[in-house]
Amino acid sequence: MNLKYFSNEEFDSPDIVGSSSNMDDNFLQMLDNAREIANIPFKINSAYRSPKHNQAVGGKSDSSHLIGKAVDIAYTNSRERWIIITALQKAGFNRLGIAKTFVHTDSDESKAQNVIWTY
Repeated sequence: MNLKYFSNEEFDSPDIVGSSSNMDDNFLQMLDNAREIANIPFKINSAYRSPKHNQAVGGKSDSSHLIGKAVDIAYTNSRERWIIITALQKAGFNRLGIAKTFVHTDSDESKAQNVIWTY
């Protein structure tokens, strides 16, 4: 996939080079659009996860990371968090998880929509 703001490697599971090919194309287009809207860099902490890596980091067995429809985006302050969340919503994301140092978003249609949760 040819994205404006991201390299494929940013979406690899740490244990499998080239695994970004497991990311959902529509999800990536939405994310690239969110990055355009935000006009600040998005540092991807976690994207596609192999089952082995997902287990190693304590991910849920039905994690959206396993199907290439989720990312965790790092932030360092509340202003960045606001910009990221606002941009994700404007780009059409409606599943957001807010942690102390990152925002999770996914486009997993099999899960509840229009939700925000905290970690």
